[in-house]
Order: sequence, then structure tokens, then C-alpha cells
Amino acid sequence: MPALIFDCDGVLADTERAGHLPAFNRTFAELGVPVQWSDDEYRELVRIGGGKERMRSLLTAEFVAANGYPTDDNGQAALLKEWHARKTAAYTALVDAGELPARPGIARLVAEANDAGWQLAVASTSAEPSVRAVLTHAVGDRLAQHFTVLAGDIVPRKKPAPDIYLLALERLGTTADDAIVVEDSGGGLAAALAAGLRTVVTVSAYTADDDFTGAALVVPDLDHGPGPDGNGGPVTVATLASLLKEDA
Repeated sequence: MPALIFDCDGVLADTERAGHLPAFNRTFAELGVPVQWSDDEYRELVRIGGGKERMRSLLTAEFVAANGYPTDDNGQAALLKEWHARKTAAYTALVDAGELPARPGIARLVAEANDAGWQLAVASTSAEPSVRAVLTHAVGDRLAQHFTVLAGDIVPRKKPAPDIYLLALERLGTTADDAIVVEDSGGGLAAALAAGLRTVVTVSAYTADDDFTGAALVVPDLDHGPGPDGNGGPVTVATLASLLKEDA
């Protein structure tokens, strides 16, 4: 049985600019952390896999000393846990309020794949509550129940390491030859390729300049496939099946 594995952020919904960035900044303001990331700063930070890891980048020796934060590993881990929990709650509230609509073609392709008997999964470095909230709003309660969700700290190394995709293959009981990944970033693509997976890239707000060498297909979104100006028609289950047959 073939498998369709989605990244979350930038794939199910364009979550980074409209969701994660304001949630980070709201959290910093509420907790008195003297930081507000700009759009340009966050464009670079999205290259770091995982929200806690992005927050950890703040904890330079100078920043810690200037603000009286813990200097030991355990103290910093506890601080980051508190920050990230508040940020996840802020982000989930934005999702629940309908602020992050699904990207074009997501619900359609998921319904097609489910009807065709494909296995469905999400493999993301974001926190699991955030991923489940986005998934449910993107595809609806019924289809979300058919997904295997792998998220957050479930693997020791985050993207661009292949760990999350190797775990997805193990949990789904399938092989790389029978699975397709949908990603939006160069780092996510690198993770999928390192796991031996064919990958469709749907370019998102912060990833237009990423290197997508090695992708099986690069499209603006799933409703606008290959062709002049993305006018080649939607990406369908038949499209994915043809990609699996290439080099088989």
C-alpha cells in the first residue's frame, strides 16, 4: 500500500508568517523576553528545525548575562520548555481561530489518496499539539483520523537529518520505494532525500530561494502543477503514482 507523507508547516498551511512568527513574538512580549523577531530575521530562523531550537538560538552568553537567565544546561532547558509551551498555546489559538487556512489542494489530494487506499502521515519537527491542530483544520476531523502523526521531539535529530522520515517509514510499515513526501523547504527536502524518498515540493512564503535540487517535482501549490506559470493542472494521486514508477 503506497504512502503519502506530508510535512506540516508551509505544506498543510502557510503557517510560518501568519502563525509561528506572531506566536513567538506574542510569547516573548508576554514573558518579558526583550526580543521581537522581524519578518527578515524569521526568514533565516526557519532554517533551524524546531521551535525550541529557534528559541535556543537566543541564548548566547551575552544575552543570558544581560537578562539574568540561567547559565546551566538544566536551567536553560527548563526556561525553553516554559517559553515553548506558551508559544505552542499561542499558536494553537491562532489555528483554532481560523487564522491559518489550508494551502491550495491539500484537502482535495488527501481525500483522493484516502479514497485510493494510500496510507497518510505527517512528519514534522513542530510540537505535536500544533501539528494536530493544523492537520485537523486543513483536512477536517474525518480525514485527520486516518493520519499517522509523527512530530516534535520524537526523534533525536531534526530535519535536515532523515530521522523523522525513517521513523515514518518504520511506523507505516513501508519502504522508500513505495512512499512520496510533500515538503516546502530545502532542509525538509534534504531530510527526505537522505531517507531515499521521492519528494514533491510546494514552495511556500519563506522558501522560494531554497535549493530544490533532487526533488521529483516542484510546484507553486498542489492545485497548480508543472507547466508555464504553474498552469499544468493539479497534482493528483495519478501524478504521485507516476512519480513512484520512475526509476522503479
